[in-house]
Amino acid sequence: MRVGRPFEGLTGEPDLIAMRELVSAATAPLTLSDPTYAERTVTLATVLPQLAPALVREDGRILLGLQLVASSDDVSRDIGTALQAALQAEPGQPVNPGPIGGAGSAGPRLQELLSDAPLDVTVHDDYGFWLGREADDEPIAASLSGMLEQANAAVISSVRMPGEQAAYWCRPDDAKAHLRWVMTHPEEPLLDALAVLGAAGELDLGTGTKYAGAFRAHGLVAPVWDLPADAPAQDWWQPAQDFHARLASTLKKAPQLDEPARRFRSKILSRQVTLR
Repeated sequence: MRVGRPFEGLTGEPDLIAMRELVSAATAPLTLSDPTYAERTVTLATVLPQLAPALVREDGRILLGLQLVASSDDVSRDIGTALQAALQAEPGQPVNPGPIGGAGSAGPRLQELLSDAPLDVTVHDDYGFWLGREADDEPIAASLSGMLEQANAAVISSVRMPGEQAAYWCRPDDAKAHLRWVMTHPEEPLLDALAVLGAAGELDLGTGTKYAGAFRAHGLVAPVWDLPADAPAQDWWQPAQDFHARLASTLKKAPQLDEPARRFRSKILSRQVTLR
């Protein structure tokens, strides 16, 4: 049975989902709970070359990928299995986590391996973080150059909003920009609150913006707004915080939906896309 919220219980749950589903290139350091591995450096990454589950550098540092070739019914166990295999692998050698996806992974979940803390996410303009000291090795760098060039061409420019909220400004091209915000509120009350705000004309983020819909991923909802493409990311942090205050107030009141709100809720549901 599929685990509805595979990252539930981790403080960084919304950022884990954003890094897996909504952001092109980002990394975050992880702290392991087992003191045996206190000296090991583990960095979580949105994606690794050829969707590798993990890489172990010559100096023992680990890169752990969130996006995999295949996933089982518990994504957290898939990634935990890859991390466990990386911890046991020899430096500089391929990581073989065994079966991931399909029948499921046999290893631990991320929740069993990590010391819980908010993720310190760094968003990158490209996939240069794939290279460590390998960048000084000309044959290896040459073998990765074509792969990097192709991957970099697909990177969507993104900026994470400062603070604890997993909100990301992104600009897919010169004609449009978005704010994608993974929220931890339970789905049904969140949709009700969005509907109330929408019916009251308080759902947008200001002039030239529009609520576009929402992604539903790994048990959480990520509302999306269309934004003017010519305004920098920083212009939207205050409007986003103002919206969050309106949302928190509405959720606290737990209002009953009137007819306009019910109609707007139906519109919201029609614009919601589930990511698997």
